[in-house]
Amino acid sequence: MFLDPNYIRDRIRTVPDWPEPGVQFRDITPLLQDPRSFRVLIELFVYRYMNQRLDLVAGIDARGFIVGSVIAHELNLGFVPVRKKGKLPYDTIAEHYALEYGSSTVEMHADAVRPGQRVVLVDDLVATGGTMLAGMKLLQRLGANVVEAAAVIDLPQLGGSKAIRDSGLNLYTVCEFDE
Repeated sequence: MFLDPNYIRDRIRTVPDWPEPGVQFRDITPLLQDPRSFRVLIELFVYRYMNQRLDLVAGIDARGFIVGSVIAHELNLGFVPVRKKGKLPYDTIAEHYALEYGSSTVEMHADAVRPGQRVVLVDDLVATGGTMLAGMKLLQRLGANVVEAAAVIDLPQLGGSKAIRDSGLNLYTVCEFDE
């Protein structure tokens, strides 16, 4: 059966020394380019969330938009973008966070969710967890119930998955890379 996480893991390209020396970048574009692999990836998420009584899927800029919006479509749910600072045209709320190599800010529209809405937060990868935790904080500030964080890839050696779980948020990842 193709719903094996190793099927997904095997289709992720590793780009050495990008964006800087010593970094092993995990590139999901080959996975997205292959229709069968992309479908299998989305089905893994859909089967996990189809009975969770979710209201929305929130996706983190930018690859979280790709995966999250397709999951939302398949589950017949709305999609909420969590964007990099300065990219949204309406009233926003912001959260600053640390990255594995720097810092950044993410924003959401101030009217993106209503109190009590059940949301899953999606990104392509968990490294230090900073972006996912910032997205969670934004959603919670608007009153959302963040049911779970989800990502295609976990890099557990960078501590992000532990930080997310230590915050009290459940985390689901399709595969991980330890090296």
